[in-house]
Amino acid sequence: MSLDAALQRLWYGPSWKSLPLWPLEWLFRGAVALRHVLYRRGLLHSRDVGVPVVVVGNITVGGTGKTPVAAWLARQLSLRGHKVGVVLRGYGGQAAREPRVVRADSDPAEVGDEAVLHALRQPHVVVVGTDRAAAASRAAAEGADVVVCDDGLQHLRLARDCEFAVVDGARGLGNGHLLPAGPLREPVSRLDRVHALVVTQRTEMLGPAIITRGPLRATMRLSLGDAVNLRTGERRPLDRFQGRVVHAVAGIGHPEAFFAGLRAAGVQVVAHPLADHAALDPAAAPFPADATVLMTEKDAVKCRGFAGADWWFVELGAHLERDAAAALVALVLERTGLTGAGVKLG
Repeated sequence: MSLDAALQRLWYGPSWKSLPLWPLEWLFRGAVALRHVLYRRGLLHSRDVGVPVVVVGNITVGGTGKTPVAAWLARQLSLRGHKVGVVLRGYGGQAAREPRVVRADSDPAEVGDEAVLHALRQPHVVVVGTDRAAAASRAAAEGADVVVCDDGLQHLRLARDCEFAVVDGARGLGNGHLLPAGPLREPVSRLDRVHALVVTQRTEMLGPAIITRGPLRATMRLSLGDAVNLRTGERRPLDRFQGRVVHAVAGIGHPEAFFAGLRAAGVQVVAHPLADHAALDPAAAPFPADATVLMTEKDAVKCRGFAGADWWFVELGAHLERDAAAALVALVLERTGLTGAGVKLG
């Protein structure tokens, strides 16, 4: 069992199993609290980048669906006539403090897979950088009049006007403990201070955690869509793969969510989980060269240069009920002072 798998089992299992790590958790808790105190008292300073900033983040380690939520919000603001900058650290790439503008054809090994995914969705500008405040300033310099920060709830150096916290509805907040005893980056009470809580729910993984915190709560349904061939761009409904044995690749925070979705669609899956942001090594691929392979779009951007003829990525649909979508957009417009009423929700 890999270290990542062992930690997931520990963090999302019974609380008592992490007992030996509780002393380290209290050290981490103290460091988190001290950092917040330093910012509140002005001993550390947040940087205002001159345009409104919305941070979409989480309080747990691993995938919760931040990127689909951030991409949805960026699209909503773009539909309302705003030049949107998407800012992120660039996990999986060559982390650099100096901000870098990302294009659709940028190398994920250099800028990170999620950054390329955002660039493919064509907001005004995508910028990566370990210093999110500097990256947001670069986005503003490139013409963005609003910045959506994908991750960075804990990056207090970046001043923000609105915060979304994203929680995986199936896994919730794990055993409720902070690192390293649990998956939490901050205490659960942090959810009381965000402006909205978005619970992501995969339709094939029902059984959401009961989470009542957050001033405004919305549920975003994530569902698998069509498969798209990495070489040709051909699209096929997922049911075309029913009854076939396929090799499934997922280098995301919660790979089993992808595999479960494929199985729910009737696909016979040979699962190949990778660590989050990990790249598939073509020289050591755990399947034949002519195999049928299904992967996430996040993995696909790293395989474009060596994909086999029968390699496909599966689109991920993100859906909010109309009232919830309208409430989230209205909240952002109010918090940021932006305009954009009367536009059809997409």
